[in-house]
Amino acid sequence: MHGASLFRLLGDEARLRLLRLLSLERLNVTELTAILGIAQSGVSRHLGLLKDAGLVSEQREGGYTFFRLAPGLADAADGLAPLAALLTAEFEATSRTEIGKADAARLAEVQRLRKENFDVHAGPDTNERQLVPGRSWAAWARALGHLLPPLRVADLGCGEGYLTIEASRWAARVIAVDRSAVVLKRARALASRRRVHNVIWKRGELERLPLRDGSVDVALLSQALHHAKDPARATAEAARVVVDGGHVLVLDLREHEERWVRDRLGDRWTGFKDDELKKLLEQAGLEQVRVNVGARRLGDPFTVLIASGVKPAKPAASVRRSKDH
Repeated sequence: MHGASLFRLLGDEARLRLLRLLSLERLNVTELTAILGIAQSGVSRHLGLLKDAGLVSEQREGGYTFFRLAPGLADAADGLAPLAALLTAEFEATSRTEIGKADAARLAEVQRLRKENFDVHAGPDTNERQLVPGRSWAAWARALGHLLPPLRVADLGCGEGYLTIEASRWAARVIAVDRSAVVLKRARALASRRRVHNVIWKRGELERLPLRDGSVDVALLSQALHHAKDPARATAEAARVVVDGGHVLVLDLREHEERWVRDRLGDRWTGFKDDELKKLLEQAGLEQVRVNVGARRLGDPFTVLIASGVKPAKPAASVRRSKDH
């Protein structure tokens, strides 16, 4: 490709972001779409242009097409060494920006999901790798669901419904609440495609849930609390809607320094300290509160905390008085 045409090609921010990701990991179109946040048709078009320019190569494996930097560019071969040096400098500079950090965080999530879906085990020869489908955290979560009674579950801040649908596999009923009508529409469509029928979808705020007192056995707040306007009020509402003896379960981020999440991801809070999360649940009136690390990876700025508490039963005398009145 002529020099001027090449530099015009690389003058597009999305294509530079795409190349940087492919310098870190081989990825398919679906994964790139999730990381970049642009339409799949746009990702495919950018890949086509970069492939025609000899900057990207593709490889088919297991029903997927994976893309990576062209070997000559990745290895800084003689003819591409000057361009490789320029791109390396650009990639290093981008890694320190908010956009670069956001892309890296989403890439880490893609890599985590890969590992959960297929465990890779090294054989006697270190070059030998074996894929073991099904030996994943997702599969084990579904298996453990077989041991649970048919609970009534509230998924609060359900987003696009992925956790809702997982819970529906073992729950008697799931009530999914989110404040966004657009997101709820996508969640309903996903449930329809998965043929899930035991979910009730409701629009509402975490601080003012559209649920009756004591109407569910378990209230889930998965990566929702750091989006709440008032986390204390949100946890109090979660405690209100569970029955006596019911559980509130929270998955959220430990406090971190990645300020870019406010603008890029809409986070209101940069996570919570362990003691702070424990205090939120205790102030909501919950007992037996526990907080521990749910997920942490070396080099990842985000640590996931798991917190849970039990709503105490009312004293028998209080119950009798309430019935008398």
